[in-house]
Amino acid sequence: MRLLHTSDWHLGRSFHGVGMLDAQRDFIAQLVRTVTEHGVDVVLVAGDVYDRALPGVDVVRLLDDALVRLTAAGAQVVLTSGNHDSAIRLGFASRLLERGGVHLRTSIESLDQPLLLPLDDAPDGHPAEAVLAIYGIPWLEPRLVAEQLGVDTASHFEVTRAATALIREDIERRSASAAVHSVVLAHTFASGGISSDSERDLSIGGVGAVPLDLFDGFSYTALGHLHGRQALSPLVRYSGSPLAYSFSEATHRKGGWLVEVGAEGVSSVQEVLWEAPRALAVLRGPLEELLGLPEHQWAETAYCQVTLTDAQRPARAMERLRSRFPDTLVLGFDPEGGTAAAASSYSSRLAEAPDDLSVCCGFLEHVRGRVPDDAEKAALADALENVRLLEASR
Repeated sequence: MRLLHTSDWHLGRSFHGVGMLDAQRDFIAQLVRTVTEHGVDVVLVAGDVYDRALPGVDVVRLLDDALVRLTAAGAQVVLTSGNHDSAIRLGFASRLLERGGVHLRTSIESLDQPLLLPLDDAPDGHPAEAVLAIYGIPWLEPRLVAEQLGVDTASHFEVTRAATALIREDIERRSASAAVHSVVLAHTFASGGISSDSERDLSIGGVGAVPLDLFDGFSYTALGHLHGRQALSPLVRYSGSPLAYSFSEATHRKGGWLVEVGAEGVSSVQEVLWEAPRALAVLRGPLEELLGLPEHQWAETAYCQVTLTDAQRPARAMERLRSRFPDTLVLGFDPEGGTAAAASSYSSRLAEAPDDLSVCCGFLEHVRGRVPDDAEKAALADALENVRLLEASR
């Protein structure tokens, strides 16, 4: 049995104002090819299928097309809802879709309702001796589900512990008649740096986290929520998002995990890579250097995030950058070594200004990061003279 672990499709998301539906269609095409070429039996999507709770019509159509193509290629699909999804909307018509090979796990009620698949060739009329049970844990907002799960403390740890306990109880019941190999999808923030026995607050950087040992005993745990593909342990992994959705993901190798499961359990986990439609470039340096260095030629066709380090903010910086890098989407300024103006506070420089023109020039420099040129100084001087003449005529 071959499973393909994916997550965080974020259908409908934009990239710094640039629509990504075409890039997402390209990913779906790669996904379908992977299913066909590797003979994938089940595609797992561990949450954040959509980017927002109310996706646009064209976005819903894209998911519809993806599900039709995946099931036509011979794969079943198991989806859980993430924090970006509306669990109720995504879970609509789940019982009907189940008949077509699309299995939605978006509610508390479905936690202990696995997709069951035989892992051996049992004779007709005989139950399989080994089965694969695929469970889905949707995004659990602690304040909303704590009471329903019967926990007193509304934390990610407690609600996830309760959810995994329900799954373990179901596995134990089924194990009486067959060997059960379990795969659990979970959209959550899991960390190997904490444990269930920890007396410390179960959070990382103030974000609620769940310890890795909550997933002990499952054959494979397919995580979603973090966009970087990574293995927290050999059998607990994040697939990451299929596309880069921020410049912080510029160095990520986007892909999924191909999981082989047999009657003896998980036998192998291999990476699958997706090809990015556009490269991402994170550039830093003085403007003239960026415009002139041949080593940056590759970035001319990439989406670019540029940080200029000039001592003073260059005039028409974005316009000049886009003459070489037309898809510069983010521009920042970080003068190396600071500037003379930064050596003292703006208020102290204001107090030391000898005249009104110096005050105006100092303010312009403060908000813009560049001293006024001669034409700008002349315009400010003319404006001040007009004000002086107006006041003198009263």
